[in-house]
Amino acid sequence: MRRREVLGLFAGAAAWLVPPRARGQGMPVIGYLGSESPDRYDSRLKAFREGLAQAGYVEGRDVMIEFRWAEGNYERLPSLARDLAARKVAVVVAPGGAEVALAAKWATTTIPIVFEMGGDPVALGVVDSLSRPGNNLTGVSSLSVEVSRKRLEFMREVRPHTKAFAVAVNPTSPTANSQLKNLHAAAGSLGLDITVLEASHEQEFGRLFSTAREMGAGGLVFSSDPYFAYRSRELAALAVRHGVPAITQSRDFPLAGGLMSYGGDFSQSHRHSGLYAGRILKGERPSELPVQRVTKVELFINLRAAHTLGITFPPSLLSSADEVVE
Repeated sequence: MRRREVLGLFAGAAAWLVPPRARGQGMPVIGYLGSESPDRYDSRLKAFREGLAQAGYVEGRDVMIEFRWAEGNYERLPSLARDLAARKVAVVVAPGGAEVALAAKWATTTIPIVFEMGGDPVALGVVDSLSRPGNNLTGVSSLSVEVSRKRLEFMREVRPHTKAFAVAVNPTSPTANSQLKNLHAAAGSLGLDITVLEASHEQEFGRLFSTAREMGAGGLVFSSDPYFAYRSRELAALAVRHGVPAITQSRDFPLAGGLMSYGGDFSQSHRHSGLYAGRILKGERPSELPVQRVTKVELFINLRAAHTLGITFPPSLLSSADEVVE
C-alpha cells in the first residue's frame, strides 16, 4: 500500500473518532464564570457536569466549556463576563453568588445566563420574578442566605449558658445588610448580645477568631457568603488553632475539622444549574424557565471538634443532623 493511501486511511479513521457535531458546524460552547479558582470549585463543578449530562451533554463530546476564573478577586468578574460575552458563547453559567450573577447580567442582554446563588434573586435585582424571570436570565437559588439566623440559634443550643456571640460578615457582600438585620432580630428574640466582625480578605480571617476568643464569645457565627464558603479549609484550621467554636454555611467546614455548618445543599443547586444550561442548549428560553428554589438545607456536625472544644451536643440536635463526622 502506498504512503498516500495509508495517510488517507488514517485521516478517515480520525474523522470517525470526532463527534458528529464537532465535524459539522462545531460544538456549542458554554461560558463558565467562576469567582474563585478551579480547585475551590471542584465539588461544585462535578455537580454541574452531572446536571449537564442529565440533559444529554457531556463536555468534550457534545459541548465545550470555556472557563474564566476571578481567582478570588471579585472586582475582575465584570471584565471576565464581558470577555465571555464577546466570545459569543451559547450560554453563560454564573454560579457562586450574587456578585457573579450581576456581573454576567451587566455583560450581556442577549446571551442566555444561568445563575446559581444563595440569596433572593428578585430582591437583588437579578430577575423580575421567580416564576417568570424575564429577559435572558434564569437559574437556581438556595436558602443559604435566609437561614443565617438559624446558625445563631444552633450555636446557642450548644452554648446555652453564654449570652455573647460574635458574627462574621463580609461587608462587600450584596446580602450583608439583610443578613445582619435577620441576625440582630434573632439575637433580640433569644436574649443574646452579638458583636459584628467584618472581613473581606483572607488576611483578616485570623483577626475574626482571635477577637472572638479575646472577647469571650460563646462562638463565631458566619453569615452566608461565597468568599467564606470557598475558604472553608482555611477557616477550619483557624478555628482549631484558636479553639473557637464556629458555624458556617458550607459542609466543607466541618469536614475539614470545624465544629458545624448549616446551609443550602450546594451539590443540588449546581446540579440544577447544569441541567438548565443543557435545556437552554436544546432550545428552551431562559425567560420561560422559572428560577428553581433548592429548599433542602443540611446540618453537618463534627464530634471530634466538639470533643476538643469541650462541647456536648444536645441529642435532639445530633438526631436532626444530615451527617455527623466522628
